[in-house]
Amino acid sequence: MSLRDTRFGHRQALVPTVGSVGGMASVGILVVAAGASLFMAWAIGAGSSGSTPFAPAVGANAISIMRAGFVVGILGLAGAVLQGANVSEAVGEELIQGVALSPAAAVVGLTTAAILVAIGVFAGYPIATAFTVTGAVVGVGLALGGDPAWAKYRQIAALWIATPFLGGGIAYGTAKTLRDERVPERIAVPLLAGVVGVILVNIEFTFFGPSGEQASLVAAVVTDTGLAPLFVRATVSVLVGAVGALALWWDIRGQQARGQRHFLLVLGGLVAFSAGGSQVGLAIGPLLPLVGPLGVPLLPVLVGGGLGLLIGSWTGAPRMIKALSQDYSSLGPRRSIAALIPSFAIAQTAVFFGIPVSFNEIIVSAIVGSGYAAGNSAVSRGKMVKTVLAWVGSLALALGIGYGAFSVVEALL
Repeated sequence: MSLRDTRFGHRQALVPTVGSVGGMASVGILVVAAGASLFMAWAIGAGSSGSTPFAPAVGANAISIMRAGFVVGILGLAGAVLQGANVSEAVGEELIQGVALSPAAAVVGLTTAAILVAIGVFAGYPIATAFTVTGAVVGVGLALGGDPAWAKYRQIAALWIATPFLGGGIAYGTAKTLRDERVPERIAVPLLAGVVGVILVNIEFTFFGPSGEQASLVAAVVTDTGLAPLFVRATVSVLVGAVGALALWWDIRGQQARGQRHFLLVLGGLVAFSAGGSQVGLAIGPLLPLVGPLGVPLLPVLVGGGLGLLIGSWTGAPRMIKALSQDYSSLGPRRSIAALIPSFAIAQTAVFFGIPVSFNEIIVSAIVGSGYAAGNSAVSRGKMVKTVLAWVGSLALALGIGYGAFSVVEALL
């Protein structure tokens, strides 16, 4: 085993020091693995990353279903290419210790997860993709003889458990503030736009960093100016936040409903972009131990996964958006804004730390929080309990099927 330096400079993983994949059988398995990865990307694009970002906007009549599916596909592709490395490396290399996924293990894991997610897509039920993929990869990794990565599991569990409380709590507080008659909406909404601007300049992109690394806008300014990092970060964040707040204030000054609708569409776009950066790793992560030893750069793998998300969004997401927007039909622009702001923040947190996260969990939690602010939740307590059980069940089911299926495949090979 040897250390392979990742292309983004903040993480290293153990992979076998092998040369090329030998023999037609190995090449065939690699092709099947790539096909399973593309199928997984399609299923994710048709499901969570393609439907959830704009579902509140569709429910609030800010955008049509078909246009939402088209836009989310483009933005998801961009997010996959510009932010997809962290989660991809985590899924492919950090969920199991001591071994790297073999081609057969990658095929079994990806196929298991993709089938479960596709069942949810065709049944009109939003399966928690991150739970499913994580369970499947851990299952095949354990069957391969790997050791549990307890430190990573604790990190993942912390975010998964915190998401309903953070997302729902922030959405509740935001919606409550926007409904308070003592808080002028023409001031409160632009201030929220300023907060989004501050978050935006502090998230990392590939085009701000040196070759092979990611960096935020504020980090790039720090590097270029050489000034005190804290001063530069604070100054740039405040300036960009102020510009965003003033722009939205000017927009809603003439017509408040129009400005809210524009802000809602921007938020949906940011969440869609974040979904691409997070969810593409669930599709291509298991491929990295296979293509890494072959010297395949990460960028084309990210592009391939992003294209799979785009095709899924264009062909399958409109159906899911329609199904989800019916649950969100009671949301007005204010509650939709309150739901999407924490969704964007949590998604970017997951991307930064390389944690696979379920967008269904994020969106549902935020929607429930904003619903309670209105005095009645759009999701009943019984439905919430069933949803949580479905998330936990999808994790356990994928882990069990992944472990069992690979054990059978390994016995037959």
